[in-house]
Amino acid sequence: MAERNTTRLWGKRLVYIVLWLVLIFLHLLPLGMVRPSPLSSPSLLESIWAGPDLHLAITFAWVLRRPEYVPSLLIAGTFLMSDLLLQRPPGLWAALALLGSEALRSRARALRDLTFPMEWLNVTTILIAMFLGYRVILGVMMVETGPLSLTMVQAIATIAVYPVVVVLSQVLFGVRKLAPGDIDGMEART
Repeated sequence: MAERNTTRLWGKRLVYIVLWLVLIFLHLLPLGMVRPSPLSSPSLLESIWAGPDLHLAITFAWVLRRPEYVPSLLIAGTFLMSDLLLQRPPGLWAALALLGSEALRSRARALRDLTFPMEWLNVTTILIAMFLGYRVILGVMMVETGPLSLTMVQAIATIAVYPVVVVLSQVLFGVRKLAPGDIDGMEART
């Protein structure tokens, strides 16, 4: 029994890594035929739309449902590699994602018994704090950033996509909240 749970635990961690790799691959794909010049102004769509941070939404959904599937070191490693691959300030978004996920991890037991809207409200609060904190830290360090509206659009898009990520995580990957009395991946009763 213990061997099966250990295999499941490592299998889910591998699924998380594969999902991250797919998201990074899709993000790095050149979707335009011609790369715009850095000096050219962005198109109208680029200036008003920023997609959701699916990696963050998946991480939060999994941390709240099965925290043992996404340990802190795995979260820090994937987000740090994302920072490096996406040419963001190395470690800043990784640190904020780790802080946010650990804040949610500490509330996971309490949120398990609450309704989904309360969970969503907690995730929304953490996401807004992270996105604004990111902007403030970059501003203090005098790093050039895009418009605030793009940051807010990305935060809103991530908040909006969170319920879809939760449903897909449950349906496709079997990442469900533990019921009281279930045995988690670490062989402990909840």
